[in-house]
Amino acid sequence: ADAERAVTGGKAGRLGGSAFIAFDAAEVIVRDGERVRREVVGYGDLVKDAALARIEAPREPLCGLALDRPKIMGIVNVTPDSFSDGGLTAEAEPAIAHGLRLAAEGAHLLDVGGESTRPGSDAVAADLELARVIPVIEGLARAGHVVSCDTRKARVMREAVAAGAVIINDVSALQFDGDSLGTVAELGCPVVLMHAQGDPRTMQLNPTYDDVTLDVYDALEERIAACAAAGIVAGSIAADPGIGFGKTFRHNLDLLSQLTIFHGLGVAVLVGLSRKGFIGALTGEKAAAARASGSIGGAVQAALNGAHILRVHDVKPTAAALAVALAAADPEASWL
Repeated sequence: ADAERAVTGGKAGRLGGSAFIAFDAAEVIVRDGERVRREVVGYGDLVKDAALARIEAPREPLCGLALDRPKIMGIVNVTPDSFSDGGLTAEAEPAIAHGLRLAAEGAHLLDVGGESTRPGSDAVAADLELARVIPVIEGLARAGHVVSCDTRKARVMREAVAAGAVIINDVSALQFDGDSLGTVAELGCPVVLMHAQGDPRTMQLNPTYDDVTLDVYDALEERIAACAAAGIVAGSIAADPGIGFGKTFRHNLDLLSQLTIFHGLGVAVLVGLSRKGFIGALTGEKAAAARASGSIGGAVQAALNGAHILRVHDVKPTAAALAVALAAADPEASWL
C-alpha cells in the first residue's frame, strides 16, 4: 500500500513492474574500462530515460502467468547424479509423481531436467537426455501444468516443446549449442537465459571477474540483444544471474545483495539458489537436501528485491514463507 501510494504520487517507481515493491532512489553506475563511478540519485532527480523505463515497466505474463508477484518454479530432476537429491526421481514414474506433488504444494511452473549441470559434471548425450525427460514432460503437461525443460541442446528443446513443454531453461543462455538460438526463435516459446562462466565440468576451478555484478549484467544484456536479433522478444525472456555457476562464495553473495540491478535488463528476473553450496557454507549444512531453511531465506530475500520467478526444490515451505513475507510487505493486498 505504501509502495502504491509512493508510485501514484510520483515519488517512487515500480521495481521490475512489481505490484508491491517500489524504489525512491537508484544507484547510477557508469563503467569506463576499469573505472567505475557510482552515485545514488533520488527518484525525482533521475533522468526519465529508456533505462529507467526498463526498470519500471510491468513484465508481460509468461505462459499466462502474471509476474506482478513472484512465481515459484518447482525443480524436477530426472537424473541419477543430481547434487540435491542423489537421483531419487531419476525414473519417469517417481519424477511425474514428484512434479504433481510440487504443483499441489504451490509451484506455478515445473522445471524438468535430464542432465545434471552441477559443478564437475559431464554432458550427457541428447538421446539419453530425451529418454529421461520426454515421458515426464508429457505426464505433467497432460495433467495441465506449465512445464519448463531445463536443457542446453537444440534437439532436446524441439522435442520437449512437442511433448508439451512451454518454456526452455538454458544454463548456457543459448550458447552451448549453435542451433539453440534459432530453434527457440522458431519455436516461439519463452526462454530463461542463465549466466554461467565456463562449462559445468570446470566452472568452479577459478571463477574470476572484474566486478561480478556488472560483468554478469553485461553478459546477460549481450545475450538478450542476441535473442532480439534472432527475433525473440524481451517479453518472452527471463534472465537468471546464475548463482553457483562459475562463482565463488563471495560472488554469490554480491549478486544477491545487488540483485535489483538486473531489473535494468527490462526482462523478468529468475533466481535459482535452492540448496546450493554457498548456503551450506553459510549454515554449516553439508547435505544439500537439508538446506531448505537457508534456501527459503534466500528465496524470500530475492522476492523482496523484485525477483519474478524463484526456482526451488522445497516448494511448500517456500510458498508459506513468501505468503507471510509478502503479506507483511503489503497488508492491504490480497495474497490468498
